[in-house]
Amino acid sequence: MKNSISGSHRQVSWTDTFAYALPALSLAVIGIPVYVYLPKFYTDTIGVNIATVGALLMVVRLFDAVTDPVIGYVSDRTTGRFGRRKPYIAFGALGLAAAILFLFKPPVLAAGAMTLYFGFWLFALFFFWTLITIPYESLGPEMTTDYHERTMLFSIRDGFLILGTLLAAATPVLIDAVMTSFGRPPTEKERFSIMAYLFAPTIVVFSLICICRIKEKFNRPMTDHLIKGFSDVVKNRSFMILIAGYTISALGSNLPATLILYYVEYVLQARNAEIFLLIYFVTGVAFLPLWIAVSRKTGKKSAWILSMVINTGAFSGVFFLGPGDAAIYGVLVFLSGIGFGAGLALPSAIQADVIDYDELLTGQRREGRYIGLWSIAKKLAAALGIGIGLLLLGRTGYRPNAAQTASTVLTLKVLYALVPCLCNILSIAIIRFYPISEKEHARIRSKIERRQQSP
Repeated sequence: MKNSISGSHRQVSWTDTFAYALPALSLAVIGIPVYVYLPKFYTDTIGVNIATVGALLMVVRLFDAVTDPVIGYVSDRTTGRFGRRKPYIAFGALGLAAAILFLFKPPVLAAGAMTLYFGFWLFALFFFWTLITIPYESLGPEMTTDYHERTMLFSIRDGFLILGTLLAAATPVLIDAVMTSFGRPPTEKERFSIMAYLFAPTIVVFSLICICRIKEKFNRPMTDHLIKGFSDVVKNRSFMILIAGYTISALGSNLPATLILYYVEYVLQARNAEIFLLIYFVTGVAFLPLWIAVSRKTGKKSAWILSMVINTGAFSGVFFLGPGDAAIYGVLVFLSGIGFGAGLALPSAIQADVIDYDELLTGQRREGRYIGLWSIAKKLAAALGIGIGLLLLGRTGYRPNAAQTASTVLTLKVLYALVPCLCNILSIAIIRFYPISEKEHARIRSKIERRQQSP
């Protein structure tokens, strides 16, 4: 098999690789600010009820269960001079930027009106996020069919995603430092306004660079119907194993993302949770090249499983921490962060191989269909993580900006540490049955190419 990483044999140039990765950097603002900062901003600063915020965040992700596959289906069937994916990326970027501006800069409204305002713009944000993300991620599997180059491509894309998340996590700290240097620390509302003005234009600019640079390889519409197409996807055993293992693991990882601010403040009784987020994301980026090497040596599945073992082993110790254990927590965050990047990049690279298998079975390229279902799994995991986490905190008597009861603290520790570890263990048990190795993928590509060359 050819060495796709050497320059002369690359299917994707480095310029195209980085142009493709740029939108991931800006789309990362949907991660940390929306999942971590925004709930606490709207509950503790704006005054929306915590259970209401949790319910809205959960419902809007369930709304994505409809929009994600529909956008994927429509994108697969689109034809035109601008391609199947690019028009949706451009329009989605503009809408997403507008939604961020309105959601991060709320006006002064009565309690009921503010709840409606938050709900409307939250739904708008996630709709436009779907409109850009599904076609954008569908470009990736089309760009190269090489088993190892895909790992490199998605590692760089998801490395940019981590860097963007890192910048989003660091932004509040940087805003505080800059404004404090001018003699006045920012209010929480000012901090979110500045983030909106920084993030919204970046999404538009980076998306335009990507769609202007990347050339789509496939511009023929799909011929299957919506229900029939998705029933074929469900029959793809490799994909069902992959998405089941990924969804369970993603559910576990979304609980800590949602609850870290609460855990640091009310369990560790410490400040500056952003520092721990920076440790986690810097570690994830730093160890990505190692996981690329491990994947080339052992295969994608084995490397992914190893990353989950490392993450679980380190994070299990977080359950036993309490007030004054911030330093130990920082060490455990670093150790668990070693496997973080692999948990993003390797499943995406494996998914691209599964899409090739679908092409062998059906003769069609249906990236949008698979990315749509993949996105449902990702967002469903996030919805359940946010909804379960915040709703259970509300049930145990969570009170903003006050000392918490023992039952609330215990609930925080269980949801933040133990449940994610159990999810990883179950995910590992499922992923072990995934069948497509490097050798099997080479056989799949060979059959596809022979069929394409036959008259």
